[in-house]
Amino acid sequence: MTTNPRQLDSIQAIAMLEEPNRRRLYDLVTSSPAAVGRDEAAETLGMSRELAAFHLDRLAEAGLLSTEYRRRNGRAGPGAGRPAKLYRRSAGELSVSLPPRRYDRAAEAMATALDALGRRGQQAVEPVAREQGLAEVARARHAAGPAAGGSTPEEELVAVLRGAGYVPERDPSGGIVLRNCPYDALVADHRDLTCGMNVAWAEGVVDGVGASMTVEFAPAADRCCVVLHPA
Repeated sequence: MTTNPRQLDSIQAIAMLEEPNRRRLYDLVTSSPAAVGRDEAAETLGMSRELAAFHLDRLAEAGLLSTEYRRRNGRAGPGAGRPAKLYRRSAGELSVSLPPRRYDRAAEAMATALDALGRRGQQAVEPVAREQGLAEVARARHAAGPAAGGSTPEEELVAVLRGAGYVPERDPSGGIVLRNCPYDALVADHRDLTCGMNVAWAEGVVDGVGASMTVEFAPAADRCCVVLHPA
């Protein structure tokens, strides 16, 4: 029997998150809009700096986090001190299915076919995506059971977005930006189709939870194209 080394690496990397402290650190870093340092992580989670550094480095070695070096005080030159090692969400993706599945190929083929139809393809996808957004809310409520009624529409909206693979973050105006796009692999070659689908899906979610939010198409390099604003 042969083993796919890349598949094995993905399994091992994901298995690392079973360790509770490692998972807490991973969640902290990936939910932060800015890179996180060892001292900040240790203080936030109430653990020693040495333990935080050990687990953060293991996550980086596995490809789950990326690292960079920067002076946090903004100083440069002699006497400025050593740059701090910072951690942020990795740009890479890990996926595990046994036996391996290639849903990405099917998605690429369908996106290419719809793109060939131009605006007609987008018009076909968007109402379906909106219905899927409504269905996502229904699934989340069913999974939450009796606890589903204990949150505000805005809190429910954030929970649904997070459960669907986004990383929602409140901005100073009370809006929500999404730090991750679950469809990033399709965006480069099918931006209009993918972003139109994203916007329509988000509109379905907003309507489903009854939140007083509007959905804006506002693409940027470091986040999803969807931004939600208070109505």
